Amino acid sequence: MTAPRPATLAVLGSLLALLAAAASRRTLDAALADDGQWVRPAKDLAATRYSSLDQVTAANVKTLRLAWSFDLGVERGEEAAPLVVGDTMYVVTPFPNVLYAFDLTRPGTVRWKYEPTPATEAQGVACCDVVTRGAAYADGLVVFNTLDAHTVAVDARSGREQWKTRLGEIARGETMTMAPLIVGDKVLVGNSGGEMGVRGWLTALDLHSGRLAWRAYSTGPDRDVLIGPGFKPFYTFDQGRDLGVTSWPPEAWKIGGGTVWGWLSYDPELDLVYYGTANPGPWNAEQRPGDNKWTATIFARRPATGEAVWAYQVSPHDLYDYDGVNELVLLDLDLAGRRRKVAVRPDRNGYVYVLDRATGEVLSATPFGHVTTTKGVDLTSGRLTYVDAKKPELGKVVRGVCPAAPGAKDWQPSSWSPRTGLLYIPHQNLCMDVEGVEASYIAGTPYVGSATRMYAGPGGHRGLLTAWDPVNARAAWRITERFPVWSGTLATGGDVVFYGTMDRAFKAVHARTGEPLWRFETVSGIIGQPITYRGPDGRQYVAVLSGVGGWAGAIVSAGLDARDASAALGFAHAMRDLPGATPKGGRLYVFALP
Repeated sequence: MTAPRPATLAVLGSLLALLAAAASRRTLDAALADDGQWVRPAKDLAATRYSSLDQVTAANVKTLRLAWSFDLGVERGEEAAPLVVGDTMYVVTPFPNVLYAFDLTRPGTVRWKYEPTPATEAQGVACCDVVTRGAAYADGLVVFNTLDAHTVAVDARSGREQWKTRLGEIARGETMTMAPLIVGDKVLVGNSGGEMGVRGWLTALDLHSGRLAWRAYSTGPDRDVLIGPGFKPFYTFDQGRDLGVTSWPPEAWKIGGGTVWGWLSYDPELDLVYYGTANPGPWNAEQRPGDNKWTATIFARRPATGEAVWAYQVSPHDLYDYDGVNELVLLDLDLAGRRRKVAVRPDRNGYVYVLDRATGEVLSATPFGHVTTTKGVDLTSGRLTYVDAKKPELGKVVRGVCPAAPGAKDWQPSSWSPRTGLLYIPHQNLCMDVEGVEASYIAGTPYVGSATRMYAGPGGHRGLLTAWDPVNARAAWRITERFPVWSGTLATGGDVVFYGTMDRAFKAVHARTGEPLWRFETVSGIIGQPITYRGPDGRQYVAVLSGVGGWAGAIVSAGLDARDASAALGFAHAMRDLPGATPKGGRLYVFALP
């Protein structure tokens, strides 16, 4: 047999390379395949909030037009993401938590609505507006939480209640504002109320019956936190027995906060659910010496049993209400020449964390906002290093504390584009003056112990949209906004990023450059989570809720006095001009190309 000539080998090599490239593209295309629905607030289990739908592009988005809208009848903070399942859209309002089902074959038509009638007293103990962050869908059920600490499952076609489970006590200050995550036959939900001295937990319910499967507390002995022999934290300061008790003053863990009101994500391959716990109570840290575990902590747990596999305390002995509930976006990235399974978290303390999601090791932690309170994260020990001069003290006003208590970014979720390799972070630029005061615990009343006054950070703008490169740990571009960017972001296959502003603008920008491409003025400021979907007619639509509120917009939604610098735990001072920029509202908007 004659040996092939070098030229022939070169041609064969090129052909094989082309075939390999084509196969790689097909693999990528399959990974990014989109059924056009939106069945959970974060779009997918990895919490990317990315849709590969690409009819709307950077080139044609300027022609986007209003397709239809609907007045939801509730003028409080609209923080939820709509869901789209088949030919139906589902929207949950703030209190009284009405669930609407819209017929997408007849846009704007209500197919049914379900009214859970939560207890009116829940409004009086809700920390930061009477919001909800949405629902989740699985197996023919729409599942969501009500403000008075119930989880409800409704038949998606008929709107009939299938079960309703009470999980908390509003008399103790417990409410529920988070969106559930459904993993297999488990509905995962958590409580709110850290500012009321509530003890935080994550609870799993059976999807089809609503029965409690397990509950993992954020504080207390290991048996309550569901810590057992399989618990392997990466860092030594997270290792030890019953740290949820010994890192607190006696009995303080029972009213220590650590609520679970933010975002959850899930890795099916590792079979781990990831989430963060909230701030310790009270805010006055001098009343609770110690690390205060497991508040301001990232947990990885088994969804079937709740067993804790690892934990990492992001802000030990949290001094500033920096909390730890922000989203964990699950990505596979090439870092230092190695493919790593990571969780990316833009944290309220001002750092973007990239963690190994199998072990909890911090691979990088880089500031994405203006930070004066800490010097950074020691990657050897894992600990956040505080700046002594900025530590709050009882009876002393400490000035220039940046970021302020809402953090460099609060609950508002980021989105990720696999096309650009960028994470789109909506956040704020706020600082504060803070003074510690004595706090006394009375069930169902504020347990804070801090006097704060917030204001704009360097540059005078209060909001930003930052496109973050997690591989190179740096910003690719930024957009500044007058007010905090309190809405979520949405990334699409058309290289468009959508977000809303508190001064009534719904915007589209180029995913690669940040170039402004389109804007639409809504009736009220936007703090909701935009989504996109394929309608029954095959067209791509973009939807968002308008209705200012939440902690940032409470000055409008709750009608607070702008002259009171302490209102809304000091946030009202930073937002005193917001009433002149937006009224209250509560409207669903849906857009499409002509």
